Amino acid sequence: MKVSPLERFRSFVEPAFRRPEFVQAAALCLREGKDGREVLIITSLGTRRWILPKGWPMEGRSLAGAALQEAWEEAGVIGHVDEVPVGYYLYEKKRQGDFGLSCRVELFRVHVADLAREWPERKLRRRRWVPLEKAARLVAEPGLAALLMQM
Repeated sequence: MKVSPLERFRSFVEPAFRRPEFVQAAALCLREGKDGREVLIITSLGTRRWILPKGWPMEGRSLAGAALQEAWEEAGVIGHVDEVPVGYYLYEKKRQGDFGLSCRVELFRVHVADLAREWPERKLRRRRWVPLEKAARLVAEPGLAALLMQM
């Protein structure tokens, strides 16, 4: 997906005109499957809904590096990541006993070399390769669904 100069400019300027957001990094792991392009999705910890591996920024890592680390911890992904995001989406993160947080999730393309049989959160989550169109129907965040349909 190519990002136009106007979209890049907007992604930098737009946050200044909205309430502050928390930033997260997500891993977009794609492959060519037998029926076309597929994306790796995982279950969330709390609600068990389908999501992409994602998490908070990490000290000493770029946002892309944080996305790759989350892909390893949450889905056992071995590979490398592009440093430039392919897009972003907004969602309201629900927190137990607290107000939701408005989050902006930067999406980074991860090139998957392999999937580990054992990884840190293997007993806590499910992972699954699915066609992009199906993934767009399975995820709860409309912004993420729209991005998946553009890939």
